[in-house]
Amino acid sequence: MLVMLAGTIPRNLLFAANLRYFTNVPWAVPVTGAYLWLLWRYLRGDGEPASTSADRRASLRANSVSGRVWAYALLAGGLGIVALVLALRIANRFVVLPQQQLPDFAHIPRFTVLALLLAAAPVAGVVEEAAFRGYMQGPLEKRLGLAIAIVITGTMFAVAHLDFTPILWPYYVAVAAIYGTVTYLADSILPAIVLHTAGNLYSNFDLWLHGKAEWQASSIGQHGLDQALWLDSGAFVILFALTVLAFVWLARVARRDVTASGSAGLGV
Repeated sequence: MLVMLAGTIPRNLLFAANLRYFTNVPWAVPVTGAYLWLLWRYLRGDGEPASTSADRRASLRANSVSGRVWAYALLAGGLGIVALVLALRIANRFVVLPQQQLPDFAHIPRFTVLALLLAAAPVAGVVEEAAFRGYMQGPLEKRLGLAIAIVITGTMFAVAHLDFTPILWPYYVAVAAIYGTVTYLADSILPAIVLHTAGNLYSNFDLWLHGKAEWQASSIGQHGLDQALWLDSGAFVILFALTVLAFVWLARVARRDVTASGSAGLGV
């Protein structure tokens, strides 16, 4: 949680300052980028104290992965996120989920607002994956197993978001399951960072364009069991099946890579 706060609080302060001072220029973007680079270097083991360098590098879990693992990790995670968005759309037809909308930025230049929204995505992707899938999930996996690690990290991931309400807890655990399983199988947070960043870029940009989250839909009471609900449900079933299949492929590819590297190390 300290890793998450160390990355999020400075970003929030810089962005808030940019929305009040010198608003014509998104100056907080490069400043935040420079800070994020320094934080990343520290988390991966650079800097003092040297006595914690190896532990920090191992905890970050930013291991390199092969091209095949990258491809299957992005495929599995991408399908999972799309399926989750559809699940939220379906759930929102039956229960009232919290509405998401941007604050009033009418007095801020559109270019500045857009730049800050787009910059927020990679910052969140790097910081939250380093914190939750790296520093938090790794030790929990070893002590308690992957399933319990995902439930704990998903719960803490939810608590870290100020708009969290209990009804959204399954959503955050599902997000943790997608990113956490990708990280576990790839043994690296790097694919999850890309997935997290891409998902945030889409949701932030969509929220800016339409004024509401992509998953928000009308309720059953308004339109009943209409065609849109059946289409969403059918698409979800198909995407969920494809997601499971993609994760099976990812597990097989990752296992082959581990076996191949082990054989190479033994000189086989």
